[in-house]
Amino acid sequence: MGLASAFAITSLPAAYATPSGTAVIAEVYGGGGNSGATLIRDFVELGNAGSAAYDLSGYSVQYLPGSPSASSQWQVTALSGAVEPGGRFLVAEAAGTGGTTALPAPDATGSVAMSATSGTIALVSGTAALSCKTAADCAAESRIVDLVGYGSAVVREGSGPVTGASNTASVARGSSLADTDDNAADLTAGTPSPVNSAGQTPGSGDGDGGGDGDPTTPGTVRVHDIQGTTRLSPLNGQSVTRVPGLVTGVRTSGSKGYWIQDPSADADPRTSEGVFVYTGSVDPAVAVGDSVLVSGKVSEYYPSSTSQSVTEITGPTVTVLSGGNALPAALTLDPASVPDAYAPTAGGGSIDALALEPAGYAQDFYESAEGMRVTFADARVVGATTAYDELWVTVKPDESPSARGGTLYSSYDQPNTGRLKVMALGTAAAFPTANVGDELSGTTTGPLDYSTYGGYNVQATELGTLVDNGLKREVTRRQKGDELAVATYNVENLDALDEQEKFDRLAEGVAVNLSSPDIVALEEIQDDNGATSDGTVTSEATLKRFTDAIRAAGGPRYQWRYIAPVENQDGGEPGGNIRQVFLFNPKRVSFTDRAGGDAVTATGVVKTRKGARLTYSPGRIDPTSDAWDNSRKPLVGEFVFHGETVFVIANHFTSKGGDQPLHGRYQPPARSSETQRQAQAAEVNTFVTSLLAADKNAKAVVLGDLNDFEFSPTVTTLTDGKVLKPLITTLPAAQRYTYVYDGNAQTLDHILTSPAVTRFDYDVVHINAEFADQASDHDPQIVRIDVAKCR
Repeated sequence: MGLASAFAITSLPAAYATPSGTAVIAEVYGGGGNSGATLIRDFVELGNAGSAAYDLSGYSVQYLPGSPSASSQWQVTALSGAVEPGGRFLVAEAAGTGGTTALPAPDATGSVAMSATSGTIALVSGTAALSCKTAADCAAESRIVDLVGYGSAVVREGSGPVTGASNTASVARGSSLADTDDNAADLTAGTPSPVNSAGQTPGSGDGDGGGDGDPTTPGTVRVHDIQGTTRLSPLNGQSVTRVPGLVTGVRTSGSKGYWIQDPSADADPRTSEGVFVYTGSVDPAVAVGDSVLVSGKVSEYYPSSTSQSVTEITGPTVTVLSGGNALPAALTLDPASVPDAYAPTAGGGSIDALALEPAGYAQDFYESAEGMRVTFADARVVGATTAYDELWVTVKPDESPSARGGTLYSSYDQPNTGRLKVMALGTAAAFPTANVGDELSGTTTGPLDYSTYGGYNVQATELGTLVDNGLKREVTRRQKGDELAVATYNVENLDALDEQEKFDRLAEGVAVNLSSPDIVALEEIQDDNGATSDGTVTSEATLKRFTDAIRAAGGPRYQWRYIAPVENQDGGEPGGNIRQVFLFNPKRVSFTDRAGGDAVTATGVVKTRKGARLTYSPGRIDPTSDAWDNSRKPLVGEFVFHGETVFVIANHFTSKGGDQPLHGRYQPPARSSETQRQAQAAEVNTFVTSLLAADKNAKAVVLGDLNDFEFSPTVTTLTDGKVLKPLITTLPAAQRYTYVYDGNAQTLDHILTSPAVTRFDYDVVHINAEFADQASDHDPQIVRIDVAKCR
């Protein structure tokens, strides 16, 4: 019945300021695995001097360096279970590279690399990291149950920290567990003596996993027992002993560890035969092909709050039985094996507990192979190589192809199941630089992993050969003399401090690839000192450098107009103060200046005998509306081309930050950011409606980075009442994209026109999103309007 069956469970004390007669930190050791150490890892031991068991569910032990800097953070190890009266509770922390003796089976496992000589350990009610960094501030922290400062620790109880901790010495309370809230008086240094809740000491059990038996004989638990038939292990939180497997991949950077796979599979297709063994900051002491027995604690690791989890064995000890063994056959990923349906639904809730249906859903299929060797052949690249040496492929060559070799995202209902991220794991060759439409020829093989960035991915131990299919950057035609060319381009946080190369690349996009439009609406122009919050909001230096670079690339001498935002009120990178800007070629088009517009003053529409006009130009649409909180406000300008007035509205709607990922555990995923974008779309729609009320033949171009799809409620709201036409829908379906994310080619940037704009030629100019070498992550687009014939 568990620890609570014989004793009452009570709450832990509220603060360490009152000496505890119950739960205390009994022993602290940070020298594990260091030079001269016998034990291989650090530990914290808790004790209970009371007469009732104490429930540790939701509690944590936390570590702070002895002399914390401004950037130092408390490191947290979550606890569960209980500590018996008079008993002990062992928390294993990081292992070093030395030592010969394992801890007894820990009751909780963390990965904190504690200092051997100076630091602070706190027992905390809760798992949120503490923020206090002085003894006085921590004394006032009500969540701290007990605290031990050792060495020269700044944060400690009483007259001073306990001294004498070293690579070979821990600090511990006496057997009575007396606590007077004076670390120097209550604890002394001595030989480390860890004890777990079962009363085991080093050598009394199997070590870091418990159990009895021959250390070279497999235990009773297999990998498929750990993985189970849902996303969560049925053994989560439990220690396992001598789990057999073959090492199929080793990761020595980032989250270090290795994958093992049991070559003796069970008959259940839902249970994976592979699992990741997490070694924390310690380089794995195994090689691919090793036959191993692994003991440790089963854990479900969530890379983010909305992601699915990765089943891991943590705090491992390993016995290598042999090396150079043949690896298990890899599972083939192809159209026959990967289902067409994406993920099961839980009504927006978690799918963690749902039984896997690998034949029905792609996400279930991938989960049923988590940690196993997988392989695919001759896959086209659908997401270019990034700076992190990763790219996206599809294992379904006929799934939703875009016009230039990508995979098109055109419906919430079908996020494309063949997409997988590929990352290098110990491959001999350099990671290839690939563009969309290229091919990884031959076979790519490796363990199947999961990350918050993109979901399931192949950690390639064998990488296919890149076939360059010669993707070229597009160049749109130049506008004719009687055509007004209006373009939009997100230039990705451009500021005056950027390297000249970035200015030159973006300038070439305007002057050459867009063929020097008459008007360019820019998004993400930062202020002149970039991401520095010092009151600077002007962009004159940024725009001078950019327009000079356009001129040098063969473009016209553009002039510009914008409204400077209030400091840090328009979202984006803090201090950057991004805004929309109009560039225009004064030899082709004139800007109608009407003074008075500023960051907080709304422009309006006035009806005249000659049609509609703006009250302020440039101006903003209702900038004090809640719709624009912490987001860019639309920039409105009045232009004249060949005697005809054209209204241009440049937009940069709020980002998708905060939305749940397609691959996450909540299905279907919530798109919480959509609410604000719909409100923003309604504001723009209302403004365009007022233009048309003043002049039904008003020529308006609404454009920019809307951060939403052509099939989204945002665009539906923007076009409500047929006041605007989304030009992306005039293209063939395979050409409807301006951005590539997680291997999905999608539309985030738009140009829309009012009903009077009847004669136009529209083009998305693909120069960035599909390429490893990008000047921006967005593709620009352009519309050429025969204004005189739009009557």
